Amino acid sequence: MCGIVGVVSSGPVNQLIYDALLLLQHRGQDAAGIVTQQERKFFMHKAKGMVRDVFRTRNMRALPGSVGLGQVRYPTAGNADSEEEAQPFYVNAPFGIVLVHNGNLTNADVLKAELFSTDHRHINTESDSEVLLNVFAHELDRSTRGAQLHPDDVFAAVSAVHRRVRGSYAVIALIAGHGVLAFRDPFGIRPLSIGRGQDGTLMLASESVALEGTGHVFERSVAPGEAVFIALDGTLHARQCAEQPRLNPCIFEYVYLARPDSVLDGVSVYQARLNLGETLAKRVISTVPPNEIDVIIPIPESSRPSATQLAHLLGVPYREGFVKNRYVGRTFIMPGQGVRKKSVRQKLNVITSEFKGRNVLLVDDSIVRGTTSREIVQMARDAGAKKVYLASAAPPVRFPNVYGIDMPTPGELVAHGRTVEEVRQIIGCDALIYQDVEAMKRAIGSLNPALDGFDASCFDGVYVTGDIDPEDIARINQARIGQEDPLAQDSSRLALPNAQEA
Repeated sequence: MCGIVGVVSSGPVNQLIYDALLLLQHRGQDAAGIVTQQERKFFMHKAKGMVRDVFRTRNMRALPGSVGLGQVRYPTAGNADSEEEAQPFYVNAPFGIVLVHNGNLTNADVLKAELFSTDHRHINTESDSEVLLNVFAHELDRSTRGAQLHPDDVFAAVSAVHRRVRGSYAVIALIAGHGVLAFRDPFGIRPLSIGRGQDGTLMLASESVALEGTGHVFERSVAPGEAVFIALDGTLHARQCAEQPRLNPCIFEYVYLARPDSVLDGVSVYQARLNLGETLAKRVISTVPPNEIDVIIPIPESSRPSATQLAHLLGVPYREGFVKNRYVGRTFIMPGQGVRKKSVRQKLNVITSEFKGRNVLLVDDSIVRGTTSREIVQMARDAGAKKVYLASAAPPVRFPNVYGIDMPTPGELVAHGRTVEEVRQIIGCDALIYQDVEAMKRAIGSLNPALDGFDASCFDGVYVTGDIDPEDIARINQARIGQEDPLAQDSSRLALPNAQEA
């Protein structure tokens, strides 16, 4: 999961890209990078860390030009410790190309072998984004055949990429001296939007919030399989480059990943979470009578809309019982279980008066590993709660994600191979209520009839690209960040970058 942005303007773009990356910071906090172009020369700065730490005044001054792109990275494969794997990536031929990528290629190993043996291109990192860049560069070289670049050549290259590449990819690339290209995979798994400023500036970004937050008017989402090429003079060309595109966005974007003030593929993320609260209410009523619940408390932050709607429909008071400390490091980078428990308690502080002597229903957006949920339930008990119920606005996470979210291996998922009752016992709550998979799809899908469906693979095990089997999952998980210590990584909702912190 990453956040990407590209800009074509008539004025300097360094500050504009920086501001957009701040608005996308929730999509990646491990590394950040910006590249700009002036007179066909690229100027780049990238490093590990958050946007505000990576870019200082001297770095911004060294990024001149009226066109550029940027990325914030949350690694799921490759080497997270390598500065070289921060994006953008660069190749000098043809023309000179820099690229940023959000997603995960499921056939990266095959492509890497093809690039070496057939295309005669060298890959210098473990990043699938460098693989994707070189595949595109090779296909662009083939389509131009040494001639001048035209939009038709760019679209032909993207069509060839779609035929070769599998997995999820939202891409923005800058071709030196020509313009900015953006395209999505044929299933539209990862989001990408386009907007326009009053001065004619065109911006592409992972989420609409980055457009609107920088003064641009959101125009539309880039369609699955579509390529958009913006020439340096601002002329926009667009073409469908996939043979059978289908709009199947990742449903976890709406559950957790995206900011609530974004609109993705015609769906308000905030409204989607309200709808999840509405359908969750039916599940709660069938498990715990509302008169046995004294108060409903969200686990900050993404669960708040669902918890608010749930409380309204059940007629139960909504209260804030946890205060989040935004200045504590992410839980999953801690070296072991004991330290992680301490970090959860550092991240969340309990308002004791909201728990003492009450039957409390906690609402979370999702439950992944379960370690954080177990600790939070214990915190509620320590604060004096009589009973602690836990409701998840998402269904049980039973399967790994292979499309760019760092979900653990199957054995690390608390719901994998277990019944709800077995998960309840592990977490230690008095009742555990999960969202229903089909109800979740209906609740979100009803907001845009044009949706063909969702990638909900972490919930239902159906991988929309149709090329994933257990051996593929095992192989992909071998490349997952953090394999060396299964206790050192917590991929629950507190561990992932939080949408409200951007």
